Formats: sequence, structure tokens, C-alpha cells
Amino acid sequence: MAGAEGATEPSAVGSKTLAINGHVGDHPVKGARSPEERETMLTGGVKPIECRVYWTRFLILTVFSLYSMVNAFQWIQYSIIANIFSAFYQVSYEQVDWLSMVYMLAYIPLIFPAAWLLDKRGLRIAALLGSGLNCIGAWLKIASVRRDLFGVTMLAQTVCAVAQIFILGLPSRVASVWFGPREVSTACAFAVLGNQLGVAFGFLLPPILVPNTPDDLDLMASNITILFYGTAAVATLLFILVVAVFKDKPPCPPSQSQAVLLDSPDEYSYKQSIINLVKSVPFVLLLLSYGILTGSYYSVGTLLNQMIVAYYPGQELNAGRIGLTLVVAGVVGSIISGFFVDRTKAYKQTTLAVYIISFIGMLVFTFTLSLGHIEVVFMTAGILGFFMTGYLPLGFEFGVEITYPESEGTSSGLLNASAQLFGIVFTLAQGKLKADYGSLAGNIFLCSWIFVGIILTVFIKADLRRLKANSSGNYKHAEHDLVEEPSISQNERHAPEKSTI
Repeated sequence: MAGAEGATEPSAVGSKTLAINGHVGDHPVKGARSPEERETMLTGGVKPIECRVYWTRFLILTVFSLYSMVNAFQWIQYSIIANIFSAFYQVSYEQVDWLSMVYMLAYIPLIFPAAWLLDKRGLRIAALLGSGLNCIGAWLKIASVRRDLFGVTMLAQTVCAVAQIFILGLPSRVASVWFGPREVSTACAFAVLGNQLGVAFGFLLPPILVPNTPDDLDLMASNITILFYGTAAVATLLFILVVAVFKDKPPCPPSQSQAVLLDSPDEYSYKQSIINLVKSVPFVLLLLSYGILTGSYYSVGTLLNQMIVAYYPGQELNAGRIGLTLVVAGVVGSIISGFFVDRTKAYKQTTLAVYIISFIGMLVFTFTLSLGHIEVVFMTAGILGFFMTGYLPLGFEFGVEITYPESEGTSSGLLNASAQLFGIVFTLAQGKLKADYGSLAGNIFLCSWIFVGIILTVFIKADLRRLKANSSGNYKHAEHDLVEEPSISQNERHAPEKSTI
């Protein structure tokens, strides 16, 4: 590999050199380290090795984003035309809502074995399970297109919900394992982007493909079949792509923080990792605040059709377009926030600002929904989505920063579990308030909780441990013929050259 003059190729990923108190020992670092030694590593006690990023990372990120997109599409495809599925299957709105909430319900108990499997077996196994189960669930739905087979479509949606467990917690892991420190937050934003695009298509396509035809149920069944066949075909293609291209990790680590983790003890304790995270006050505060805002987003997405149709009867198509506006604006927000924190590393400040504006956006959406001007709802939904959906990758990356060196899959999994739990509670509570007192009461309920989330975010201590690990020396980032080295201090500039193995 071409690199900076004098750079030496490491003989193995795990070969590193200790540099403690200015002294260097030219021997590979092997075996388990004590907590004291590990802390030394986090605070600059390890001489950096040369790190590489590979073009394959973009292929991995793209494939992950695409099958995440199809899974998210299947989550929202029922609720955005809830009135149509309610009429077709002859069930209540509450039963249709459970086709969305089963995603949240399945996640909470299954995230723990799923995160354990991710840590033990790696990204490829998780990707195969996520895309494979998503494909199976999509094909099962085709067999459910009959008015007396609501139970079959619920079973199929449950399979897709289990697939989601091997998807939602992966964005931070994919970004950290494959991307360098200057691009990791942006990569995480793009990984979350696939899920957001899936929700966007879930809002857009079902109202177009399955128009409300209450007088012709055969036509309705035919349209639902087309929707399900198209989803199954795309899910199958993406499963084949995962089998063909998805890998656990690159040959060499992309960052110093990943290099440290690769040299961690083999006796990884998932139970101890959970205990460490639960004992971390900043992470617990983030766990609650992330759950509140993301759970509110899930609740709004699930009940959006019912809110719009209540104020604007017969506007199922516009309800889907409003949902699309909400998510597309969030996609833009996610990308911008990812770029911003990659360059500023202002994780807490950005997270708090996005949270506050999400609260304001929810208030505006709440009090303009009933004005009778649907174009105003489009605008306020866009503002709400830009910040509320844009918060998702920020929360992931902030969690990884304050919990390093704990596994990204574990921290992200717990954040998602919190979101699913709050999502179920908020959807049930908002749905009940909407049924009894109207949409205004349900939305004010969400606004109150989002305000609580702001207060919790204020008290999060921003100890950016992964950033410190990546800054503990001269970072060398190589891709093909490109090697980037940041400026170094005067003391480092005149220090004797250290050898690497």
C-alpha cells in the first residue's frame, strides 16, 4: 500500500506498540489487559498504528441501508392506510395499530439475545438474519390477502418485526467498524437514512397502490396483493445481495478506537457490558431522552392517517404525502446533523438544540392541524420531521461516544429498546386520548413528554471517550494512495521516531 514516506505496514491488526510515559516497547501487545491498562489506552497510552479505510465500506453501507429501508417500509405500510385495512379485514383501528406496534413489542425482549449474537458472531450473521427474516415475512403477507386471514398478516408482520431487531441497532456498529473517525457520524446518518427512506416510501406508495374502494373489495384485494408482491420481490433481491457482499469487518481497523477494541480481551462479558451501561448516569439520561423523542416519532407515524382523516375526510393520499414530507425533511436533517457533528464534535450541544426545536415543531404541528388548511399541515410536518427524525443518528452517535469502549451494538440496542417501549406506551395513550378527547389532547400529551426529554438532555455529561481514544496520537488514515495526518504538537514534532511492528 502506498502511504506517507517511512510508514511501515503492520504485520497484523493486533500488533501494536505500548508508549507509556514517553517510553516505547517494541513488542506486540497480546492477551487480556487489566482495567488500569485499558484506561491508559483510552487516555493516550498506546502508540497509534496505521489505519485504513476501504472502498468496500460504501458497498456495505448501501446494502445495509437498502434492506433496512424495506423493513421500515413494511412497518408503516399498514398504518398509513389503516382505514382501508380495517375495512378489508373487518377489524378495529386498534387491531390495525398493533400491526405497527408489534415492531415495538417484539424488539424489547429480543434485543438482548440479538445484541449478544451481534457481539459474538459479528455483522454478517446479523445482516443475514435481518434481511432473511424480512424476506420471509414479505412472502408470508402474500398468503394473507383474504378477509378472514388477519391472523396470517399479523404473523407475517411479527416475522418482519423480529427481522427489525437485527437492523435497528446496526447503524453505529456499521459506521464504527468500517469508517474512519472523520466520517463515522456521517456514515451513521446514512445508515439511519435507509430506515427513514423506508418510512417515506411506506407513507407514499400504499395510498397510491391501494386506493380506498369500499364498493369493490375484489379490486381492493388485488391492489393489496400487488403491494405485497412488489415488497417481497425487492426484499428477496436484497437478501441475495447481503449473502454476496456483506462482511463482518475490514482487514485493518479504520480508526484508533477500533484498533483498541480489536485488542480487547477475548473473554467479553455481555452481561458486564449491560451492567456498565446501566450504571452510567449520562447513558441512562440519554436512554430516557432518546426513548421519549423517538417514541413520540413512532406514535405520530402510527396514528398520522387517523389524525389527518379525522380533520380532512377522504384525504388518505394526502395523509401519505404529509408522512412523506415529514420523513424526507428528516432525511435532510439527519445528513446535515451528521456532517455537522463530524466536523465540530459538539454532540451534546447539537443534540440539545435539535431536541428543543423538535419540541417547538411538535407544538406548532399540534395547534395548526385543525385550521382547515392542509397545506399548512404539510409545512409544519416538514419542520417537525427535519428535527425529530434528524435526531435519530445523533442519539446513536452520542451514545457510542459516552459509552466507549462498550459495544456499539449494545448501546444502540438499549437506545432502540427504550424507543420501542416509549413508542408502545405513547401510541396506546395518544390513541386513547384521540378517541376520547380528539387529536389535540393526544398531541399535547406528546408535547409534555418531549419537554421532559429536554430537561433530561440538559443534565447529560458529555464525556466523549471515543473521541479521546482517536485523538491519542497521530492518526494515520489511508485509502489507496492517500494518507492524512493531522498537525502535531511541538513536543511530538521533535520527539524521537518510534518504531512499529
